[in-house]
Amino acid sequence: MTDFEKAYEKAIADKILPGYALLAGNKDALRCVEEGRITLDEDVARYLPSIGKYGIMTSFDERTNEAVTVPNTTPITLRQAMLLSHTNGHEYDWLNPDLTKWRASRGEIPSCGPTIEEKHTLPLLYEPGTSFKYGPGSDWAGKVIEKVSGKTLDAVMKEKIWDPLGITDISFFPKERSDIKDRVANISTLNEQGEGPATDAGGFDVFVDATDCLGGVGAFASAEAYFIFLQSVLKRDSRLLNDDSWDELFKPQLDERCKEELNDYLKSSPLHTQLLGMGLPADIEKQWSFAGMIAEQGQEGRMNARTVCWGGVPSLTWYLDFEAGVCGVAFCQVIPPMSPRILKLHELFQRAIYEKVAA
Repeated sequence: MTDFEKAYEKAIADKILPGYALLAGNKDALRCVEEGRITLDEDVARYLPSIGKYGIMTSFDERTNEAVTVPNTTPITLRQAMLLSHTNGHEYDWLNPDLTKWRASRGEIPSCGPTIEEKHTLPLLYEPGTSFKYGPGSDWAGKVIEKVSGKTLDAVMKEKIWDPLGITDISFFPKERSDIKDRVANISTLNEQGEGPATDAGGFDVFVDATDCLGGVGAFASAEAYFIFLQSVLKRDSRLLNDDSWDELFKPQLDERCKEELNDYLKSSPLHTQLLGMGLPADIEKQWSFAGMIAEQGQEGRMNARTVCWGGVPSLTWYLDFEAGVCGVAFCQVIPPMSPRILKLHELFQRAIYEKVAA
């Protein structure tokens, strides 16, 4: 181990780091299906009456300062119009110019409000089940878990994931935990050219004042704690899910139309390529599973075909390479998200692990 590696390991060993709980939250949704609390094809409006209430926005009329909408008649479910696979009609408002205008027309800012209903009750952008846009489906799925279980998402994850795995260094609300509140890492930022040195981001709040558990935005955890979880997922740990649910978690979920929409979406702008493309070459076709994005082809010296990966706003990434039998997570805590230099570091990390396995 180099001196740099030793220093980095020491710096993060005891830190609690904000990151995405997408994989854990979607796993819990499948656990609720196992327990018969909900089905993958049930209309979630029963639990979430505000979801999709504004209909489908076809455009934004700047003359009247109003959204142009049509009614949505397609039920939103966990699978068919996938809350868990970003084909449910939503997109995060901070990613979409028309939604940003819609927010402004109401005197609001993107992702405003403490609850999921306030943050994500937005006009849909397409008929559910017909396209792909990256949005708050997993946040809504977390709310479904709370409705059917009668517990907070934090409590459900503790009972179903963290306690069985012996994990304690994780929470949606670290400020409420005396054992970890003083260990929360600061977020740093690069300059406008994406260059260092990194400086403190000045109190950047990835949760934007949320009081709800955000199943898509995520929880705070130590790198060691999240890696323990990731290893259990790689091994298909029977304490977490049964074999059928593990199969469902990793199965490609997009039909050909939605798969094409996903790949076009990732190429639609430099922002989408950088933030959501995970630094993977554009010629590698992507699919989506309940666990995360699937790289359908491998990349020499980096990963095998069907590797599952995803990341989060603080520039963290994780991956599961089932053929090689390895997984990894890199917590960076740097914004703006997924700058090219940070993505290159993540790629080098994957290549170094791959090289060790090959040797």
